[in-house]
Amino acid sequence: MTGLARELLGLLVPVECAGCGTQDVAWCPSCAARLAGGPWRCEDRAPRLDRLDGRGTLPVWTLTDCSGDVRRAIVAWKDRGRVDLTAAFAAALCAAGGALATDLAPVPLLVAAAPSTSAARRRRGGNLVDALAAGLGRGLSGAGLPAQPGAGLSRARGHDQVGLGARARARNLAGQVRVPERAAGRYAGRTVLVVDDVLTTGATIAACRSALERAGAAVVGAVTLASTPGPSGAPRLPPRPDRARG
Repeated sequence: MTGLARELLGLLVPVECAGCGTQDVAWCPSCAARLAGGPWRCEDRAPRLDRLDGRGTLPVWTLTDCSGDVRRAIVAWKDRGRVDLTAAFAAALCAAGGALATDLAPVPLLVAAAPSTSAARRRRGGNLVDALAAGLGRGLSGAGLPAQPGAGLSRARGHDQVGLGARARARNLAGQVRVPERAAGRYAGRTVLVVDDVLTTGATIAACRSALERAGAAVVGAVTLASTPGPSGAPRLPPRPDRARG
């Protein structure tokens, strides 16, 4: 699109950055920079990830805090029709995949998107997280780690998680996330990364992990676009020598 055409379109349909409100741009460079710092470990922020079975907490990588302009943009993307952000968010996950490839064991991966409720899919025109999972898969593959999209997980029923506390989120998802019967064979014996938009309590990722493991998959971690800071602002975790490659 030419500069003149963009100006005319801006007069007809005013555009502003979904994060900070800068005029005439959907996602400004300043807000985009918050997703460009590379992935870091954040699982200590999530009280519902540890299954207390002796196997420890699932590693989770994220790109930024879900606060301020980033939080406003994600809410706009999911619930206010700003699907013009999809490509930018998917590109951020693609770049993260390139960085994460060295942190993961060199085995082919399936990348599984966390599912939405049927009501949310109808409202949003699909499961927006699918685009994030596809972006992450492209980044991993481009860095030499073969990765393919996993068959979609399903969510039987339940309400959206917005506004629910840690225990309520877990109850809302209990038994609701499943691997569709038609897809169960694809996951059996495979290594899987789960992708979601935001890590809050970890209930969604934990539910996905349980469903995938029932289907015979080995879930080695999860990746999110952003992560909600804990009450005391849990710090970023440094890389550990016993990472998945170890």
